[in-house]
Formats: sequence, structure tokens, C-alpha cells
Amino acid sequence: MDTMRDRFIAITSQLLAEEPRLAVVLADISADGFAPARRAHPDRVINVGIREQLLIGAGAGMALTGMRPIVHTFASFLVERPFEQVKLDFGHQGVGGILVSAGGSYDWPAGGFTHMAPGDVALLDTLEGWTVHVPGHPDEAEALLREAVDGDDRVYVRLSLQANRKARPLGRSTGSMGSTGFSVVREGRRGTVVAVGPMLDNVLAATEGLDVSVLYATTVRPFDAAGLRRAAGAGPGTDAGASPGADVVIVEPYLAGTSTAAANEALMELPHRVLGLGVGRAELRRYGQMEEHLAAHGLDARGLRERIIGFLPA
Repeated sequence: MDTMRDRFIAITSQLLAEEPRLAVVLADISADGFAPARRAHPDRVINVGIREQLLIGAGAGMALTGMRPIVHTFASFLVERPFEQVKLDFGHQGVGGILVSAGGSYDWPAGGFTHMAPGDVALLDTLEGWTVHVPGHPDEAEALLREAVDGDDRVYVRLSLQANRKARPLGRSTGSMGSTGFSVVREGRRGTVVAVGPMLDNVLAATEGLDVSVLYATTVRPFDAAGLRRAAGAGPGTDAGASPGADVVIVEPYLAGTSTAAANEALMELPHRVLGLGVGRAELRRYGQMEEHLAAHGLDARGLRERIIGFLPA
């Protein structure tokens, strides 16, 4: 299976030939992969070098002229380092664009903490109007990217080397905003576990044999409040005999607790408990491998099962 980043490069190179207003702005990362596209479209594939503030500013400037920019580098260099430019050049100026990251939270541990970005989604949460996609498979990344290219809004697509074994159909909301809903993978009565993107396989293994519902999210902003309420037994058409409370676990591949506030707000009219699982705040300085980081943060199947069982009522 190709990686999400491989698929992103291939599909974006194809879309450049089909969409005349599409442009790609790079900061050295993935420049080799986009070399053929740059030769074919030298005015629409721009490499600014290792200048991340310029990367964002150039993309927003293109958006001001009516173009649809895709801005790409590692997550730590795309969201964290040039955050002021993301806030002002896109948000304050009211223009749209697509930020596509690579590296996830710790895809390249040998690169050190400078190349890790577990806080990227939480940071974007401080800004208005960003759609955040977290695909769990290259096929999902492709579908979400194609959807984003057709719009004019502000979109963040978070790519990772970690992936589920198979792609899932994208959830759909009841409105017109595209792939924003959570999809139901498994139904149960003791609680609800929301698995975000590449966390799904580990969540399914961790909850094997447990009487819980599992929801799958490839889009976390906007947060599917209605979908969570339905799964937790608080939505329209819920059985009168449904549980009076809700126990919800959210498993995210970035900073633990990033979506707990959104879940609490969704369930505010129902007695509930929410457990947010994800990457801890402590910096792990023995860099190791991605699988070791998953285990250290309790995001492997064994760690998840222990914490989910410990949280659910007996």
C-alpha cells in the first residue's frame, strides 16, 4: 500500500493538470516528488525553500488572486512555526486554502521533537472556520483532498505514515458540508468510542468483545455533535428506555483531550462522562520508532483496552 503522502503527491500532480486555478506551495519537503509537476506547471508549483512563514504568506497571497492554493510541509512547520501567518494571512484576510501536512505526531522520531506536532489540531482549534480532516487510509486521503480542492474554504488535511488496513466510506452529515459526519462501525450498549483516522484499527482490536459502539471520524472539525448524540442515546428518535447517561471515549492520534470540549458541548443536555485519549504532553526524548511511541502513549491496542475497560462502568 502506498502512503498517504505518496497518494497526495500523485493525486495533486494530476489535479494540477485538471484545475487551472490550483497551485502548490512547498518548503523543500516533498519537492522531489513534485518535480515533474513543477516542470509541467512552473507558475503553479512554487518551492519557497525552508521559509515557513513565507510558505503560508505566498499561499494566502495566491488565494487573494482567486487561486486555490495547496500549502504543504511537515505538520510542525506548517501549523506551529508559522502560526501567526496562518491566523492572519488566511483567517484575518478571509481567504481559503488547503494546508496538507505530513509527519503526523511522531512519524519520524529520529528527527526529534522539532519534527513532531501532537498539538497541531488543538492549535488550529483556536481559530475560526477551519475544517480538519484526519484520514486513516490513502484512499480516504485522496477522497478528502479531491473534495477540498472543489471548495473555497480553509481546510487542514493531516497525513500520517500510520494507516488502517482498509479504507472506510467517508461519513456524511445531514447538511451540505460534505464528509463531516462520523460513521458507525460497531454498535453496543455500554458506551461509545470515537476512533479518529489511523486510530481505528487499534480501537477495534482494543474493543473486541466489549459491548460498545465504535464511531469512525475522518473529519473532526466541524465536530459531528449530532452523530455523537445519536450514538450516545440522546438523539432524535432515541428509545424511551435508553440509558439516562453516556460514557464516551475519544481516541485521537494527536494531543489527548483535543476534542473533549466539543464532545462535552454536544452532550451538554445529557448526563455524561468523556475520556480523551491521545498523545500525552510529556516529551519522550528516547526517540525510538513510531510503534514505540504509540505504546508509550497508551495508543496501541493493549494500552487502549486497559484504559477503556477501566473507564467504562462495570
